[in-house]
Amino acid sequence: MNTPQLVVHRDKELMAQAAAARLITKIVDAQASRGYASIVLTGGRNGNGLLAALASAPARDAVDWTHIDLWWGDERYLPEGDPDRNHTQARAALLDAVPLDPARVHPMPASDGPYGADVEAAAEAYAAELAKAAGPENHGSVPAFDVLMLGVGPDTHVASLFPELPAVRETERTVVGVHGAPKPPPTRISLTLPAIRSAREVWLLAAGEDKAQAAAIALSGAGEIQAPAAGARGRSRTLWLLDAAAASQLPRSLYPPASA
Repeated sequence: MNTPQLVVHRDKELMAQAAAARLITKIVDAQASRGYASIVLTGGRNGNGLLAALASAPARDAVDWTHIDLWWGDERYLPEGDPDRNHTQARAALLDAVPLDPARVHPMPASDGPYGADVEAAAEAYAAELAKAAGPENHGSVPAFDVLMLGVGPDTHVASLFPELPAVRETERTVVGVHGAPKPPPTRISLTLPAIRSAREVWLLAAGEDKAQAAAIALSGAGEIQAPAAGARGRSRTLWLLDAAAASQLPRSLYPPASA
């Protein structure tokens, strides 16, 4: 298991801009090496802030947007186009502004789609879509994502894996339906920790004082059932991207002074 790396920025705006630049570099490198990149997006204020920063980044056009596979780490099980869906917010922040190949954009199913109210069937369908995209060189039944991004909640949840709930305990399936989430809406779809850990790199985004305790708990050796963010790690790299407020409860020994 690799040791998490930390980069701490002065504020959330700088964090978003730096993360966007970092993501552009990662995508360009992947495309140069094999022709395409595979990225997992996250929602929330930090995930959407990164996408908005990417939309306005001067280096945005260095990316070949037609050769990116986009996936989601979780989704609120709401009707297509609902403003609270991560997919809807991502489109507004970035996706509608770049020339993506629609066949390579993989939103999670909506509640008014073919599965109706059956969120478990919707989760199984997304798992099947991931498995279909996985090649023989990949680890298990999901593609080897180049970067999988996750926002960290104040309760340490990532994706829609909340502390102590059944989804965070899942060890076999790659995608699950979530019932009774402690923040609305209660019904969601989420990648599981095994799917998250198939990514080459996992980036955890946290900005704001309300994320400080969560970051401190997750980075202090807490168990993943009690602190799901602690179980989110990449095969080659686990990177925490924070602003100074979110890092305020961390011991300075965890990150180099220059990163602040």
